[in-house]
Amino acid sequence: MPDDPADFFAPPPFDPATARATLVRALRDLKLAERNGAFELNGQPLVKARVEGGVLALDVARRASRSPKWEHAQAADHAQLRRFLDDVKRRVSRWNEGRDAD
Repeated sequence: MPDDPADFFAPPPFDPATARATLVRALRDLKLAERNGAFELNGQPLVKARVEGGVLALDVARRASRSPKWEHAQAADHAQLRRFLDDVKRRVSRWNEGRDAD
């Protein structure tokens, strides 16, 4: 039991290695496969994630392509990771719709 009652509702400390494992599970749920440090959809790299110090460094493709241009982000807490995952879900959905239209 913590001594300070204000600490009772404090979120757990951010651990980038654990956050990366959570990210990997969520990306697998989106049917992305991990290969050579990138998560791919139909052989096209879409997301990269790596631990850099106390943060999770993230890259997401602007468009699905064989050699994408990357947008960079980082997650230093769980809320930022959730926002990043929400963005990736929207992008994957959009890319799947575009692929189905072809």
